[in-house]
Amino acid sequence: MSDSLDGREILVIDDSSTIRRSAEIFLTQAGYPVLLAEDGFEALGKVHAHRPSLIFCDILMPRLDGFQTCSL
Repeated sequence: MSDSLDGREILVIDDSSTIRRSAEIFLTQAGYPVLLAEDGFEALGKVHAHRPSLIFCDILMPRLDGFQTCSL
């Protein structure tokens, strides 16, 4: 596990439940704590509450896309 992320959470934002679940499995197996969000609005709340060290964000999502999410 990388020292820079040791014990720090990773947020995965994607409207596809398959992609969210796959990312969760791979990252958890690698030893990283993972947060999941299905859209930008949900993600913004988790960013505020948890302050993750790394965020993987889908670009094409309904309601609030990845560009809008990152700009907020």
